[in-house]
Amino acid sequence: MDLSQYLSTLIIICHLSQKSLTKAIPRIQDSIGGNKLEASNMTDSSLFNSELEFQQQEELYQQLLSQTMGGIQTENPVSKSIRPEPGLCIKTVSEPSKEKVFVNICQSSSVPPPPEISREELVELLQSEDPSEFRVPMSLGMPHTEMDNSSQGCTAYDVVINQEFFQKCKNDPLFQQFVILVSVEGLENKYNLELNREWKVLKNRKFLGSLSAQDIRTKSKPVIQELHSQENPDAAAKRPEFTLLVGPPVGPPEYLSAEIKLPGVTSSRSLVLDVGEDRLVLTAQPSLYHLDIFHPFLINQESSVAQYNSSTQVQTAHMTKKTYTPNDVLLQATHPAVKKSRNRFRLYIICLMLCFSGSYSHHACDLFMTQHQ
Repeated sequence: MDLSQYLSTLIIICHLSQKSLTKAIPRIQDSIGGNKLEASNMTDSSLFNSELEFQQQEELYQQLLSQTMGGIQTENPVSKSIRPEPGLCIKTVSEPSKEKVFVNICQSSSVPPPPEISREELVELLQSEDPSEFRVPMSLGMPHTEMDNSSQGCTAYDVVINQEFFQKCKNDPLFQQFVILVSVEGLENKYNLELNREWKVLKNRKFLGSLSAQDIRTKSKPVIQELHSQENPDAAAKRPEFTLLVGPPVGPPEYLSAEIKLPGVTSSRSLVLDVGEDRLVLTAQPSLYHLDIFHPFLINQESSVAQYNSSTQVQTAHMTKKTYTPNDVLLQATHPAVKKSRNRFRLYIICLMLCFSGSYSHHACDLFMTQHQ
């Protein structure tokens, strides 16, 4: 039964119920108002029939309501409530307020596991340009106020992951640090936080506070249908032919030249070129060409020069390689994100000592900054 049929039935039932009550109420009033009533008058058959009819209609209404709502819930199971089991408790602080924050990483078999990945594959993933391609399904709970061992107020978050994947993370330090990092970043993105990366795994505590139930999604949203209904202007655009030239031919690279062939483009007015520090994006309107490539090294945006030749229909871009000085290394070493990592901070200090002791070269600084950014 669909919703329209249900509403029609409900209107009919309400109308019949009102009609039956209209017949029954005057009879009850007459019986109460009379001084001399006989037993036969109190058991009027029409009154009993009205009450019986009303009771039957009420039962029918409840039955239809139960069937209709049950069908709706069966067809649209949006979420379900789960009660996770304790796992790991992480202690850190929020930035810049330095308030104590505890992250309870919990486990539940109701949360789907991530794709199977080995330790070697995880290492390669963390070293890749886009490690976010690997998704870990998790449920991020709301913040709740708790008391720590010092009877001081603090904030706790509950993160729930798959039970089998949790056991894998528990037995492998690499997977454990990985899932902690993913959990912290997930909380930061969801609640607009900044948490210190110098966290501590509590050995004698699996969770802080009391674990409450969480609602997890049991049926995905129709993302495919929504995506199909949206038009992507770059989907129909062609990827043009291009050439990247690194110079000079001998020695460390100093510049990068790009030549992009755009047949059919008669004017530069239809071109949108964006030269970033590590990326070049070119679009020819309307949806004729689209190119999105990364540079082999960082370039200096301010000194980049671009020109379009309408006769040859070739777009050129000349970009110089970005160079670093000891001052750049010093600024990077004093960055708050670098200070959080002691190993990276030591590396920058060693590089500075080499630079200021006379062992300085642009190439050495460039190599160091590229490898340790």
